[in-house]
Amino acid sequence: MDAALLLGALASRAGDRVDLLAYDRRLRALVQGRAAGDVLPALVNAMATLEPELVETDARGLTATALRTAPRRSLIVLLTTLDAAPIEEGLLPVLAQLTQRHTVLLASVADPHIAAMATARGTTDAVYDAAAAAQAHAERGRTAEQLRRHGVTVVDATPEELAPALADAYLALKSAGRL
Repeated sequence: MDAALLLGALASRAGDRVDLLAYDRRLRALVQGRAAGDVLPALVNAMATLEPELVETDARGLTATALRTAPRRSLIVLLTTLDAAPIEEGLLPVLAQLTQRHTVLLASVADPHIAAMATARGTTDAVYDAAAAAQAHAERGRTAEQLRRHGVTVVDATPEELAPALADAYLALKSAGRL
């Protein structure tokens, strides 16, 4: 939520239109067409009612809803997981529909515990933890690379780093003339 709010504030101050679509198996929240001064309060109000659920996102439904609610060329920011199965089975088959019309940026929260495990040494368990962490990191990297090959900008950062990394990615896309 911090990342979405920072990006919303930054984009609205830059003069860009900011909308929010929260979707998993169904539409959870929608903010559209707000004036720059009303964007942040509307985003806060819409996100305040969201509760996490352990369900896999319906990528086809999400894509159809995003295309319907953003008819003009836009930056579509997906805040989701970089786990291989949901990306490969859900998002990749429908990704071309989004990237044909829009610039797509996917932001994912990396588990800081896995990063700490990767540096562990000293005991047999620590070495196994480090190997498991390296494998998880490599899998996320492969998934991110698949997305990049489809034209998606990927931000993979720890919870503390996600908001500024997402803001930096937005600014880089904007300065490169991709928005």
